[in-house]
Amino acid sequence: MREIVHRHLGKVVAGAALAVAGTAVMIGITLPGTAGADESGGASGGAQAAQQGGQGPDAVRPGVVQQAPAEGKTGTGRDPLTDDEMRRVEKIALNKQLLTSGENVDGDRGPQRLSVDLADPEANELDDPDAPRRAEVTFYDYKSDTLVTKTVNLETGKVERTGSQHGVQPPLSRDENAEAAALLIADPLGAGLKADYKDATGHELTSADQLLLNGAVYRATPGGQPAALDKCGEHRCVRLFPKVKNGPWIDARWLIVDLSARKVAELGRH
Repeated sequence: MREIVHRHLGKVVAGAALAVAGTAVMIGITLPGTAGADESGGASGGAQAAQQGGQGPDAVRPGVVQQAPAEGKTGTGRDPLTDDEMRRVEKIALNKQLLTSGENVDGDRGPQRLSVDLADPEANELDDPDAPRRAEVTFYDYKSDTLVTKTVNLETGKVERTGSQHGVQPPLSRDENAEAAALLIADPLGAGLKADYKDATGHELTSADQLLLNGAVYRATPGGQPAALDKCGEHRCVRLFPKVKNGPWIDARWLIVDLSARKVAELGRH
């Protein structure tokens, strides 16, 4: 891993299954009174108006920053879920049975929460402005490698639908990426990652908090991985793309973390 890392340190890795890009958008803003300045004397006219106490038609008035309205406890229609609604539906969805029988990514009691989203309206409610708001909550139970989806009616506070699926691997949560990095740092196969972090920063890598993390779900490919990764897809497996904070990317694409088995394996390099 160490030779690969040094060759790619500071670069986006070619062939990786993730692209991270930032786009800067320049937005032109016309301040009050500046449009058509040339028609009323241009810069000199604007200066004269300013000297006259900002009374002229071209005077630039000071901007006013308005405080954002306080978020209500509940939304309406297709408004995004409020923080209060998300906390409420997660509590409703996480019933006693799921809480006691499930296991999260850290191995603690209760399944791993992945997402809480506003659910789509029913087919017969598309044109109904008074259709009830629903939320879809997804959990991953690491004890049974099961994706659990629950649809909660926000008006009645009841779970209307529950679904369980095996072999379905939605995008990873921040907590799962962090746990994958922690397992990698603690494993002997993480020695190269730690060495390259020290080369880049001069400091020891001891915690996932020292990295910016992106991750992609890894699925087993026949003949494309060691036997230790044959269950990836049934198990929840992660290929990490770590980045030094305010620094370069580190190439860890050959290392796969099986979160279900809590093991790290290395892919063959072709």
